[in-house]
Amino acid sequence: MEINISGIIIGVATFLVIGLFHPLVIKAEYHIGVKSWWLFLVAGVLFAIASLLVMDLVISIILGVVAFSSFWSIGEVFQQKKKVEKGWFPANPKRKRK
Repeated sequence: MEINISGIIIGVATFLVIGLFHPLVIKAEYHIGVKSWWLFLVAGVLFAIASLLVMDLVISIILGVVAFSSFWSIGEVFQQKKKVEKGWFPANPKRKRK
């Protein structure tokens, strides 16, 4: 009997990517502000293109997960700004807020 571990690999990778993007959004909003949304857009487009070009199915799927996590993070940056305004997260004192 042969075991297919592709699903487990994709599941673990997805879990790690989502876990990575949560603090990444917080740090991006803290250091750059909502202007960081375009970085997530560029990253999403690049990872989506890479996903289309890679022949290995598991790697292609993981790149797609990273792409759409980047796209999702665009909205999360704006939500993070609201959380900072509510006092749930610290504001960067070195950056002027509008």
